[in-house]
Amino acid sequence: MGFQKLAVTDIDLSTHAPHVRQWLDDGFAGEMGYLHRNLEKRLHPDQLEPGTYRVITARMNYLPADTQPIEVLENSNKGYISRYALGRDYHKVLRRRLAKLASQINALLTEEQSVDYQFRAFTDSAPVLEKALAEKGGLGWMGKHTLILDKEAGSWFFLGEIYTNAPLAIDQTIVEDACGKCSACMTVCPTQAIISPKKLDATRCISYLTIEHKDSIDEALRPLMGNRIYGCDDCQLFCPWNRDAPTTTEPDFAVRNGLDQPELLDLFALSEAQFRLLIQGSAMGRVSYPQWQRNIAIALGNGAGGKDVVNALTHKLGRVNPMVDEHISWALERLKGNATFL
Repeated sequence: MGFQKLAVTDIDLSTHAPHVRQWLDDGFAGEMGYLHRNLEKRLHPDQLEPGTYRVITARMNYLPADTQPIEVLENSNKGYISRYALGRDYHKVLRRRLAKLASQINALLTEEQSVDYQFRAFTDSAPVLEKALAEKGGLGWMGKHTLILDKEAGSWFFLGEIYTNAPLAIDQTIVEDACGKCSACMTVCPTQAIISPKKLDATRCISYLTIEHKDSIDEALRPLMGNRIYGCDDCQLFCPWNRDAPTTTEPDFAVRNGLDQPELLDLFALSEAQFRLLIQGSAMGRVSYPQWQRNIAIALGNGAGGKDVVNALTHKLGRVNPMVDEHISWALERLKGNATFL
């Protein structure tokens, strides 16, 4: 099915509940209200899907080869898009594969036991505590950046789950936390969003700011965002366990529309209809056109400037909404001190 590893676990997440509740109480979820809603279903899989007895947790590599992430980050004329979003929407890819896998497992069990069990597939699309389930199943350990890590696979993979009432044998593998004293992910985070090991303040995370946050971005954080216009991978890019991480061979995750090294001015010039066409079929549908324009305006303001950049920013004033105008004005003001402003 294209998965690199599968595991089966029970549904007891009681050891994770205190951390999750405290994290939410501390306000680290920001505007992501959906993390507060259905919390009990997130912590108790059998409340989300009645009868759930086991969870099959799976991972699938997604990093496309030769996308040169560091080079893109160092080129202020280009926009950086998180590597997970460069191909086909992973929600659709994994959910379809998981559903097919579940169907085949059920067929085997039905033939052997004459019982028709229930299966339901999820991929980042419902109140599922997927990282906790993956760690519990032995797919890896939770790194200091809060992502699941594996010594051979690093962290460049998607997670998916199958909830079932089938009495499958549990995998007993326990993966030891191998982060040790390393704190590279915490050190390199542009906005210092990883406030302590395994604790992320999402309201400072660039992925949150560029995707989940819908309104004006704090001026103090804008210069730290660089040219990251959709998500951020720094905590993965500089993780030692990702130095030799495998790339994907999945055709669905191949780069689409040159989004691995796009020119900022080209992206900024897109109309809303052109923008929607560009991201069609990808996971980038979470951002609105105003968010897109806001993110690119910040990136242009963090760049080298120049006549073309100033003209592009000025041209877009008054064309989207006041929130975008605010960020364009900020970018123009920031570029005024640059020798190449005009």
